[in-house]
Amino acid sequence: MCGTFCSFMSATEWIRSSQAFEMRRIGQISSVFVLASLTLLVASCVTGEKMSSLSPGMTKDQVISLLGHPDGYQAEGDSEVLRYTNKLVSGWSWDRADYYAILRGGKLVEYGAGQVRQDQNHKFILVKTL
Repeated sequence: MCGTFCSFMSATEWIRSSQAFEMRRIGQISSVFVLASLTLLVASCVTGEKMSSLSPGMTKDQVISLLGHPDGYQAEGDSEVLRYTNKLVSGWSWDRADYYAILRGGKLVEYGAGQVRQDQNHKFILVKTL
């Protein structure tokens, strides 16, 4: 009857096909969003947990390889402070803290959540808050 030209869809079939395509596309976008959110959550919540893996005597490179690049840095004399700001302590979004790693002579001497101050000898000290 209509030969090869009958392979075209009717308007109703085309609309159904388009709706099905859009639903699959929305599902794919949702999956990507969920995966990205979970990845970000896992990556951001480990700072507090990783702090417990630090130990005195570690080098600056070892600290950075464990915690990542710091958000801030300060140095005076043979002392250095690596600052990791507003990092998750646990998996809860409201449970955040600033973490510091203090190095003297290139070795880790103090670390944890809190604030860094300088004592009367101009040495960095960590005043722990958690």
